[in-house]
Amino acid sequence: MKTTGSLFGCAGCPMNRRHFLARGALAAGAVSAALWPDWTDAAESVAKPRIRIVYCLHGAKQDRPDWPNKGFDFEPVMERVTTALRRRCKGYEFVPTLAAGEEDAKRILAEDKAQAGIDGYLVYQMNCWNRVVQTLAGAGKPVIYADFQFGGSGGFLVYNAAFLRANAGNVAFVSSSEMRDLLAAVKCFELTKRGGSLADFQDAVAHARAKATPTAVKVSAKSDPLRCLSATECQKRMKESRILAIRGQESGPAEEIAGVKVQLVPFSELNAAWQAADKDEARGVAEVWTKSARKVVGVSRETLESSAAMYLAQKALLKRYGASGITVNCLGGFYGGHIHAYPCLGFHQLNNEGLIGGCECDVRSAATMVIGTLLTQGRPGYISDPVIDTSKRQIIYAHCVAPNKAFGPNGMVNPFEILTHSEDRQGASVRSLLPTGYMTTSLEFDQGRREILFHRALAVANDADDRACRTKLCGEPVGDIEKLFRMWDLWGWHRVTFYGDLKEPIYGLADTLGWKVVEEA
Repeated sequence: MKTTGSLFGCAGCPMNRRHFLARGALAAGAVSAALWPDWTDAAESVAKPRIRIVYCLHGAKQDRPDWPNKGFDFEPVMERVTTALRRRCKGYEFVPTLAAGEEDAKRILAEDKAQAGIDGYLVYQMNCWNRVVQTLAGAGKPVIYADFQFGGSGGFLVYNAAFLRANAGNVAFVSSSEMRDLLAAVKCFELTKRGGSLADFQDAVAHARAKATPTAVKVSAKSDPLRCLSATECQKRMKESRILAIRGQESGPAEEIAGVKVQLVPFSELNAAWQAADKDEARGVAEVWTKSARKVVGVSRETLESSAAMYLAQKALLKRYGASGITVNCLGGFYGGHIHAYPCLGFHQLNNEGLIGGCECDVRSAATMVIGTLLTQGRPGYISDPVIDTSKRQIIYAHCVAPNKAFGPNGMVNPFEILTHSEDRQGASVRSLLPTGYMTTSLEFDQGRREILFHRALAVANDADDRACRTKLCGEPVGDIEKLFRMWDLWGWHRVTFYGDLKEPIYGLADTLGWKVVEEA
């Protein structure tokens, strides 16, 4: 696949601006129609499309922990989308359907083939990992793939990147919180009814998305004096570092990442340390958290003290193994009965102290946290599940763990709240209202590729949406937001974000390691 050329058109196509503008008047007309808010029947002789809306989700009311959250009622959301499409896309026929996975998608295709009356598909990813769009895209009809943000964003980013990489010629996408952007894309379906090609349809949707995406405004970031270690010294300390990875009952050394050692520790050892934690000390930690937090909502004192005991257990294991970081398969451990308190508040506290607490036993991201904290001499990174919103030209870094000392243990302190873990509304986690106006750098270090994934963004806001993870730092990416859609299938959903412009020190470290930097924006 070529990777050169402008991304003005389809983000997965090597197409330059001249080529896009050279398309026939047919495509240009479709773009104009798509962007006309009060678009009505322009050609009565051409039948309007019959579009099947496929909502990809577990069920109309969510029965399990997942984004957006357990108990979430999708009915009002689906009704709002379907109603808006029917009102604003005059003459179209929309057929709404729910699909949980591949079998449902196959059934839908079989029904549509028998009826021979569906002109295209709007596939709306409502939960993250329901594999529906792949089957529907295989039918060869025009497909618009849309993200229900803070609901389906993980699957959307990963699956959409795979379509872009494969140069799927019939799939266009929408990644916006604004209904008008979805409407503009859907109106491009008429193009194929007028005899246009799938490429023309794809171009029209891409042009509508580009037209609606705000222009990047050059804004100076706030002053942020950052003194990094030299690359040589950082590499030396990386080789002296160790991460504890708790994902099952395994124990022993695992593969190093960029020199950072990984030690497997069983759940049973963490649970024993939690049980052995001093109760009075745990009560004291819980009291500090309660007084420091801006508010505590939905979390009992008992849960806070149990979370504090888990923090003490994590510190005890770090001391036992001479490690600076720990990462735990928190959901698997908690739901499997292997641990009895979420580690989220403990991770928050460790990261504030210059140590490393990493979510979900994501060892690669935990190693990235170790490396970034060493390089910046104490600044914590935090793992996130990003969301991209083109209507605001933002990437939103969402997770239930984040520090509130983004500039290091002795740096600025920002407000934080203690809330339940978002997906299941249990336990205790953190919403950190992180500083805005500063440059941030997001990274992943991959040992197999010997590559460092890299992008920067200016922190501009904190999103308080109740869906999905609690902390949501909004950043305006430096570079091409269209390019930012490309890497998720290769690198997965997580990114680790640090405060500071780390471009120069990261390139210096990459040179010392003999690795390559991959700029994803």
